Amino acid sequence: MVVWDVDGTLIPADLRWLRRAIARTYGIDESAVTFPEKKVHGYTDESIVVDTAVTSGINAADAEAGVPRFGVVLAEVMDAGRDELARVQPPYPGVVESIAVLHRRGFVQTVLTGNLRHAAEVKVASLGVGDELDLDIGAYGSDDRDRFQLTAVVARRYRDKYGTPLLPARTVVVGDAPNDIACARNAGFRAVVVAHRASREELAGYEPDAVLDRLDPDLLVSTIAGLTSAD
Repeated sequence: MVVWDVDGTLIPADLRWLRRAIARTYGIDESAVTFPEKKVHGYTDESIVVDTAVTSGINAADAEAGVPRFGVVLAEVMDAGRDELARVQPPYPGVVESIAVLHRRGFVQTVLTGNLRHAAEVKVASLGVGDELDLDIGAYGSDDRDRFQLTAVVARRYRDKYGTPLLPARTVVVGDAPNDIACARNAGFRAVVVAHRASREELAGYEPDAVLDRLDPDLLVSTIAGLTSAD
């Protein structure tokens, strides 16, 4: 199975959606929304929201209390921004082709992302890949704030749908950040990362199974096939 990260892997990352939703949730200007220097990329939306609200001057209790409303507001923001999303965050070159080739090769594919589920669905819909990504067995920031717990969610949903255990050694996370590698390793999954944002050298330092400079469909598929072939 192939488990895709979303922001920075399938489409470029862009904090505008979180910024808008945080501003509206907590009643502050978008210009006042201050993201923390760390704990953003590779983290779940709910954890980012609380940390950002506090960094932006909201007290911790109010920051936490606003999380349920944030989920509602973010869904509204994402729905209203579908056309803008397609314009400013088009898929990286090779994404759609890679998903299609993996699908033809018989790989089950889903996503593991810190996005809340509705936001992830809107972003994936912008790719136009249809049911080639099985979002029902994916894991989202709305499932758990700890990204490291999301691999277990994928495994459980896979088992429930397909009636067989997910084999960690034959499951590949495709991401773009150190946290994607760490998350995969924590579950015993394989890790392939694409140097969309971080450099090849930086990513290699975290010891993934493979680092790709870009999403070349042939190279990605051959890499994944090699990693998941039975011994």
